[in-house]
Amino acid sequence: MKRAAFALLSALMITPTAGLAERYRDRSVPIASVPELDLARYLGTWYEIARYPNWFEKGCQGVTAEYSLRDDGRITVLNTCRKGAPDGPEKTAEGLAWVVAPGQLEVTFTPLLPFINGDYWVLHIEPDYSVAVVGAPKGSTGWVLARSPEIGEGVFTRALAALEANGYDTERLEKVAH
Repeated sequence: MKRAAFALLSALMITPTAGLAERYRDRSVPIASVPELDLARYLGTWYEIARYPNWFEKGCQGVTAEYSLRDDGRITVLNTCRKGAPDGPEKTAEGLAWVVAPGQLEVTFTPLLPFINGDYWVLHIEPDYSVAVVGAPKGSTGWVLARSPEIGEGVFTRALAALEANGYDTERLEKVAH
C-alpha cells in the first residue's frame, strides 16, 4: 500500500497537477534540452544530488533513480527515496518513460492512466555521462543527477549554469544527503 501511495505521489510530481506546484523557472526564458542524448549511456542508476523542493519528495534523502530499457523500447523508471535520512526507511515508485524528441522524455507513474504524464527534459549532460541536469518547461521540477552520490564543485557549478541558462532560480535548489 505504501509503495502504491509513493507511486501515485511520484506520478503527480510531473503531471498536469504540477501546474499547481511552485515554479522555479522564469518561463519567459527559452528552455532547451540537449540536442542529442545517447539513451544507452543514460540508462542505469543516478543519484539525486540536488532538487527543487516538491511535496512528493518531502523528507526524502538518499534518492536514486534507475532507468532500464524494456523490450518495447520504452524505459522503466524506478525511483527510491529514503525517508528522513540516507539510511531511513525505503520507499519506491515504478514508472514508465519514452523518448519524444532529442533529450526529451515523457514519464508516467500511473501506466493505467496514460494521459497523466509529465515532461522530463535533459538540459545538460557531462560528456562522460557522469552528471545530468533535468528540468521541464513548466519549471515546477528540476534535478541535478550523478552516477555517484557526490560530485566535485566544478561539475556542480556547470550544472548550476545549465539551470540558470534555462531560466531556473538556483538559489532555491536544495542538496540531497546520501
